[in-house]
Amino acid sequence: MALTPLLLVLPACAIDQFQSEDDYGDPPPGETYNPDDGSDWSGSTSTTTGEPDTGDGDGDDGPPECDDADKRCPHEFILADMGYSSVEVIGDFASDGWTAGASMSLDAGTWRVITGVPWDTPVEYKFRVNGGQGYIPDPNNPNQVDDGFGGFNSVLDAATCEEWDCESDNIGDFDWRDAVIYFVFVDRFFNGDMSNDGPIGVEGPADWQGGDWAGVSQKLEEGYFNDLGVNVLWLSVPMDNTQASGAGTDGHQYSAYHGYWPQNLDQTEEHFGTLAELQALVDLAHAHDIKVLFDYAMNHVHSSAPIYAQNPGWFWPNDNGQGGDCVCGGGCGWDGADGRRCWFTPYLPDFNFTNAGARDYSVGNAMQWIADTGVDGFRLDAVKHIEDQWLLDLRARVKSEVEPNTGEHFYMVGETFTGDRDLIAYYVNSSMLDGQFDFPLRMELANKLLMRNGSMSDFAAFMDSNDDYYGAGIMSTFIGNHDIPRVIHLAEDQPVWNSEWTDGKDLAWSNIPLPGNLAPFERVALGFTILLTTPGAPLIYYGDEIGMAGAGDPDNRRFMQWDGYSAGQELLLDHVMTLNAIRAEQTPLRRGDRTTLSADADTFVYEMSFGSDSVYVAVNRADGQRSASGLPGGSYQDLLTGQNVAGPGVDLPARTSMVLVPQ
Repeated sequence: MALTPLLLVLPACAIDQFQSEDDYGDPPPGETYNPDDGSDWSGSTSTTTGEPDTGDGDGDDGPPECDDADKRCPHEFILADMGYSSVEVIGDFASDGWTAGASMSLDAGTWRVITGVPWDTPVEYKFRVNGGQGYIPDPNNPNQVDDGFGGFNSVLDAATCEEWDCESDNIGDFDWRDAVIYFVFVDRFFNGDMSNDGPIGVEGPADWQGGDWAGVSQKLEEGYFNDLGVNVLWLSVPMDNTQASGAGTDGHQYSAYHGYWPQNLDQTEEHFGTLAELQALVDLAHAHDIKVLFDYAMNHVHSSAPIYAQNPGWFWPNDNGQGGDCVCGGGCGWDGADGRRCWFTPYLPDFNFTNAGARDYSVGNAMQWIADTGVDGFRLDAVKHIEDQWLLDLRARVKSEVEPNTGEHFYMVGETFTGDRDLIAYYVNSSMLDGQFDFPLRMELANKLLMRNGSMSDFAAFMDSNDDYYGAGIMSTFIGNHDIPRVIHLAEDQPVWNSEWTDGKDLAWSNIPLPGNLAPFERVALGFTILLTTPGAPLIYYGDEIGMAGAGDPDNRRFMQWDGYSAGQELLLDHVMTLNAIRAEQTPLRRGDRTTLSADADTFVYEMSFGSDSVYVAVNRADGQRSASGLPGGSYQDLLTGQNVAGPGVDLPARTSMVLVPQ
């Protein structure tokens, strides 16, 4: 069913990664990155000037209370005049800081401006002089970093202040720090309408299997998601995909059941349902107090797409200019300029978003899906493979055309499959993405907690370095997704693979069995303890709540198991449901600051604090009882079991955790 013409009127309701043969995205970790010349990147929240508002206006109440992420401290930027006609300070102190900046006034030979900077957050900045004819770092600040374009940015060290103002990027009633996301892989979730089934004849694991929007709606009505405790659904790419098969690198043929081979960008996928059914699903989710994200694939189309035939100049040629093709990892590399123009496969033409016509069309298409469905956000696929300007354009249009009408923030989370935290962080700012999937955290958690390599002290050190790495970004944390083997197999007594980064393709067609003992499920439960008691927007990949089995793609995308759970699966499901209920009740777990209290070979104890409230979490990965220390003295209740314990040390049975509140 076609979408309406590109006229934005909001309704009243208001190849992913290297491992797969279906979606084809990024290569294994370790790649480098070089941003295009001329691209801007920008920072946090809007600017303030002058003295901060202290509450009632009389100056006697002190600063207003708000989350640290929303606090703004006044800071004066100064620059000695050298005959400039104009000076602005630009930087990541504001949402439009790298573009609009803050204009400075000339006073007795010195350019000055007072503006707000984020609380306890480093700020990169420089001066734009003479209307943009020159850009210079602060000559009075020796703290500088490479700006990526042959120059330098100055850096203000993180600082706090006694008088602050409160500003927030959160719009409306829903705070995305409170999100718990569930990835509904639509074709493999639930078949609610057999009339739209239509396998194309490839091997069963790689063919369409019947899941659809009607099935998701049925599970919404039954209360599955509310009972589980999630409040955001991430749905597979909704646009129409090719009916053709495509060859994988493993010699098997695949269908486009995953949604990453788009053909008709303005139509819904017929295997999933009609536009009316998608609109009804979004409305139903909202009625259940659940937000909806669409997976949006913007990097490429299938070679059968009409837009490719009609506008071939909107796509990079499959030509590396040296007598070869430009397939990623073949004739072209995965990174830098190559990475932005390479084709994931010979049948997936890559959009050239340096072409304004191509970019405007694609961004307009994304906007139309928002307008026609009332969706609440996007999961954006393979962001490092597109031009920055696409993200900048989409964010600008969302801010000006969507959010003023809905009164809610439109959340955008990106996918960059890498261990390079700097590359991931590059895109996390208020002009591009709210957050990205935290692959480095996932890999550390899998390695240290599930696979039991190294120590929990090592993991604690990583967490300490990672907590503030992405500034005010709302990162999505996870232990499983559709591009890696099912996590239960890394948690087995003898992990099936010896690398947390494995794609699992060696066993992708083996129908790997579910573990028969409890220990792997208990270890995955520990992983969920950490995800659901730390900040971010934690993700549950469909079936991970019951520890479903599966090796690499397509085995990790089996049809959802709805009954016949083993004892281990029951244990894990109950643990996830309990944790989600605790997270919903305890604000520090969603919005607080984390502090490591102790860590050793097998245990990890940390505090989550928000205002005057604290929650304490203790984890034991060992296969025997351990004593964990570091708690303040006093009495506590374990919210997982109801047990009462006393600090400063607690005894944790094998492969268990506690979520403690003071009595």
